[in-house]
Amino acid sequence: MSKKGRVLVAMSGGIDSTVTAMMLHEEGYEIVGITMKTWDYASSGGSKKETGCCSLDSINDAREIAVEKGFHHFIVDIREEFGDYVIDNFVEEYVAGRTPNPCILCNTHIKWSALLKRADAMDCEFIATGHYAKIKQNEGRYFISKGIDPRKDQSYVLWGLSQECMARTMFPLADLTKDEIRQMAFDWGYEALSKKPESYEICFVPDNDYRGFLKRRVPELEETLKGGQMVDQKGNVLGTHDGYPFYTIGQRKGLGGGFLTPKYVTEIIPETNIVVLGEADDLLKNQMKVGQLNYQKLEKVPEGKDFVTMVRYNDRGTLSQVVDGGDGSCEVQFKANVRGIAPGQSAVIYDGPDVIAGGIIQK
Repeated sequence: MSKKGRVLVAMSGGIDSTVTAMMLHEEGYEIVGITMKTWDYASSGGSKKETGCCSLDSINDAREIAVEKGFHHFIVDIREEFGDYVIDNFVEEYVAGRTPNPCILCNTHIKWSALLKRADAMDCEFIATGHYAKIKQNEGRYFISKGIDPRKDQSYVLWGLSQECMARTMFPLADLTKDEIRQMAFDWGYEALSKKPESYEICFVPDNDYRGFLKRRVPELEETLKGGQMVDQKGNVLGTHDGYPFYTIGQRKGLGGGFLTPKYVTEIIPETNIVVLGEADDLLKNQMKVGQLNYQKLEKVPEGKDFVTMVRYNDRGTLSQVVDGGDGSCEVQFKANVRGIAPGQSAVIYDGPDVIAGGIIQK
């Protein structure tokens, strides 16, 4: 074993995870590559060709790099545990009138658990991924901090990681930009890899049609919920819809025509199968409740201090005050109105670049 240690690297076949493995390999770590098969796209019934981290091409790309560099590579099938938890939750959240973020749930409950389990089995002290974020330590606590590249920072999607997970995780790309990563791949002789496009799709919805996925997964949704009312802010009926799970807060397209001004989905009421429409300003709110909190840098948010809270990925964040509810929830009061706060999405609280805590928006 290398004097620097043995690291299990999550390799999707993409440029970020591949460069991660090669960087650690060149630094003298003993690398074990692992590619996790989370989803069989053929079973989704989508119309698009299989792409992304679970495709055969991506798995082969990861294996080829490992063989060329001379380190072990394993493919691990976690479709059953992934599907039961992540996909069931994805469907349940839409049925509950909320907008889920399955990638965050997968990071928190599936991928890191699977990686640590295999790391232990293979005598790997650390695991590494190609995320653009940092792991820091302060007074015995580990926490996520923003990566150096603001265009690629992924700290928002890592708020759910536990202390145990962070203590054993390495993010070699933390101090690099995407352009630098592409140049490194090119300089190493991997021109095709350096030009490999980004993938922003949910792995089990690679055609980006979540409505089609829901309809195929739960056909009775459309049958039983189609024809519900669309109403305005005062409850006046504006028309009918295709079923509330097929709408999201802030949605503008696909609402029908005939309106004098642009309309947006401002509220979803699953109990009565009602979708509420309003003007752009009706999406503005200055407070919200967040549940399922996971604290990172601190054990509790101190009252009276301002923090920046993000309500979606790539959100610039808004200055806010946070009051801990003592029951795994908190109330966030923003200093300015925030547009499109959607129950089911994640809220992440920052102190500068550091993640204080994160959770799921309740209302």
